[in-house]
Amino acid sequence: MSADRVAKITADYVVYDVFTATAFGGNQLAVFPDARVLPKAKLQAITREFNFSEVTFVYPPENPAHTARVRIFTPTREVPFAGHPTIGTAIALRDLGRGIELILELGVGPIPCHVGPSGASFTTPVPLEIIARPDVALVAEALGLPATAICTDHHGPVQASLGLAFVLVELSDRAALAAAQPVLEACRKGAALHPAGLDFAIFCYVRDGEAVEARMFAPLDNMPEDPATGSASATLGAFLAQLPGGPQRLAISQGVDMGRPSQIGVTVGPDGVTVTGQAVQTMAGRLFV
Repeated sequence: MSADRVAKITADYVVYDVFTATAFGGNQLAVFPDARVLPKAKLQAITREFNFSEVTFVYPPENPAHTARVRIFTPTREVPFAGHPTIGTAIALRDLGRGIELILELGVGPIPCHVGPSGASFTTPVPLEIIARPDVALVAEALGLPATAICTDHHGPVQASLGLAFVLVELSDRAALAAAQPVLEACRKGAALHPAGLDFAIFCYVRDGEAVEARMFAPLDNMPEDPATGSASATLGAFLAQLPGGPQRLAISQGVDMGRPSQIGVTVGPDGVTVTGQAVQTMAGRLFV
């Protein structure tokens, strides 16, 4: 190893596939369990280097009664909350001996997490926010689909958030879900008309009772398609639960069309929305910066 490389700052990381119990499925996440040594000005560049949908950087908590403070970055920005980074970081910290009951300080506030034999769960008390109701024609154009593929029997397209905004769109059938292909110019139009967090990120789905099949596209944020989106799943659960006769529990399948199948559990209760999922470690390494 060269002398100049030895002199560089080093930090260890682990990589997990999240919302899956099988390696090479789910959504990839890099976790830096002790990010104190890393220059804060380089966290965004480090995230881009991994090119995963998110990377988490773990710090000592501001409240000593909590487990850790966690910063979450996508390839283009820092975000206050995201589902698979919360699940994956909780499981990574459990694997490193930090316990099974954790409180992670995120940008939306402290989030309690539990890690058990069947995976991890967290409950967010953040209230549902309805931001906008984008036009059907615009959303269809952004998904590369005809307007007839957008189902409005239960609700029209709605931009909603539990800390991170998504456009929730029910589609007519599984064929329409498989055919969705984002159109960048239409996505840019949507982002200009409805700015909120991610740039017109779309979570489209079909549903049969509690069973949901979904896809998430955020191409303007360097996420052409996301294999598992816990924050969008939580937002969908909260939104559907407040509709007349809406389900209080969802079993969401995502990432199938990408070859990275994921399973996300969502339950809506009096304390908020609970997201449940598994994760498996696939890599560990050392970063030189």
